[in-house]
Amino acid sequence: MFRRVIHKSTFSSQAGIRTSVARTAILLFAGICTMFSLSCEKTAETGLADIDGNVYDTVVIGTQVWMAENLKTTRLNDGTEIPLVADDTAWSNLKTPGYCWYGNYEAFFNLNHYGALYNLYSVTSGKLCPVGWHVPDDDEWYTLRLFLGYDIAGGKMKEAGTRNWLSPNTGATNESGFNALPGGFRNAYYKDYQRFRSSGYFWSSEAGSAFGVTHTSVEVTIGSISRNYGVSVRCIRD
Repeated sequence: MFRRVIHKSTFSSQAGIRTSVARTAILLFAGICTMFSLSCEKTAETGLADIDGNVYDTVVIGTQVWMAENLKTTRLNDGTEIPLVADDTAWSNLKTPGYCWYGNYEAFFNLNHYGALYNLYSVTSGKLCPVGWHVPDDDEWYTLRLFLGYDIAGGKMKEAGTRNWLSPNTGATNESGFNALPGGFRNAYYKDYQRFRSSGYFWSSEAGSAFGVTHTSVEVTIGSISRNYGVSVRCIRD
């Protein structure tokens, strides 16, 4: 009763600039951010590693342990390759696991920790996260929200400032250490990418649910979306 549901149409109507319009802006932003990122790449030899060897920061929030970065593996944890699907029509017709990079800009979104976007078939494989970790279900997302103050949880989860988030990035403190980034999503119906720098969405393991934070709110929302949307993933420890 207390969850605020955002239907498919709302995801679309709230969408930011379409990929065709945003392409130039993304490239300009990519150039600026890459200069910063080259000087601060992760060099830690310890931490949570996926099967590709990517190492992730983690954070303890209440009784839970979360990834503090978006997932970017290209394989399931049993070694199975996840198909990289760039073509919009092929993506919208998938009935099996797939991943992509926002706007097909792998170098930028990988380097700057936005991670990859996955369809729900990847999530429900049960093998997307490193061994000992899993994609959180609705209850685990609600536990996080409640611990962080529920109505103001989003502000405590968002990376502070406007280096990566659009202004005003309302109420962002990142005091939880979750470090949510606005990686946007891939819209399977409009066959484009939307909301980069204004919103971050994260899959639940339960069919059709994704949790989101935006640059204009301190809330965390839950959306009802298609299995063929491309959405970010954060893993939680078993």
